[in-house]
Amino acid sequence: MKKIGIISDTHAYWDERYAHYLGNCDEIWHAGDIGSLEVADKFEALRPIFRAVHGNCDGYDLRARYPETLRFKCEEVDVMLKHIGGYPGNYDYSVRNKLLYSPPNLFVDGHSHILKVMFDKSLNLLHINPGAAGLQGFHKERTIVRLTIEGNKMSDCEVITLNNSNKEQANNKKE
Repeated sequence: MKKIGIISDTHAYWDERYAHYLGNCDEIWHAGDIGSLEVADKFEALRPIFRAVHGNCDGYDLRARYPETLRFKCEEVDVMLKHIGGYPGNYDYSVRNKLLYSPPNLFVDGHSHILKVMFDKSLNLLHINPGAAGLQGFHKERTIVRLTIEGNKMSDCEVITLNNSNKEQANNKKE
């Protein structure tokens, strides 16, 4: 069983609550637009497994460290991580064929700054966009997601809202 923390679009902003909410996870996945090597180093220093992809706003330093797309297994769940990915019914052209011809069990992306947790019935996959955790962008709430993976099952999906007033509010959603 693994506890997974999912974050995106930090845009070079570090909030100590990232460590509070994600530091006890077994793995942290960052869906791009990390923003700086300093922020990437802080995530890596938390010591869970850190997996990340670069985003469209990330510079060459982050592009050299992290790929555009990452596909891996977590327990028995096939996972694909990409910054620009779209959502069920409207996947981005850059990943559409990969999803259609070899769908993972879990597709995680970022970019839109819009929190989405959706099941794609046509591809039999769970799609998660954790929203944006940084300050840059139009979003009104900063969000991260946690979930549990055990074998081939995903459960305990939890959306954590990081209000700018430093009040945190957790909304639990079960899958």
